[in-house]
Amino acid sequence: MADSARGLDPNWTLLFSAWFIACTSTLGSLFFSYVMDFAPCVLCWYQRICMFPLVVILARGLFPFDRSVIKYALPLAGVGWLLAAYHNLLHAGWIPADMQPCAKGVSCTEEYIELFGLLSIPALALLSFTAQISILIVLKRRITE
Repeated sequence: MADSARGLDPNWTLLFSAWFIACTSTLGSLFFSYVMDFAPCVLCWYQRICMFPLVVILARGLFPFDRSVIKYALPLAGVGWLLAAYHNLLHAGWIPADMQPCAKGVSCTEEYIELFGLLSIPALALLSFTAQISILIVLKRRITE
């Protein structure tokens, strides 16, 4: 049976996917902090500032479906992506240590986990923001056509 026959709106499904990624990322972040006792660095906190509100913003756009949620979520995800990209460059050693904002407290290059030999916590954040931005751009193009 086709999606439209069952009443599933593909735009709603895309927005739900972006919300699900935001929820998973938020829960993962809280798990790393409060269960695994990994202290977040300064850049992690800034990325959280961008990620955590997306859970509420995207959920608000789901019930009822509200296409204007894109104009609120996309800039927030974009700022989060820039922070995550900078964090990954620091973590990879491409940016010198004297340009790190984490001078006090937890280092921005701290190695907590390495999933599959390549996915660090900053890489997971970058993937999450990339997926959300991609979904929101596709959704925006679908709605404006």
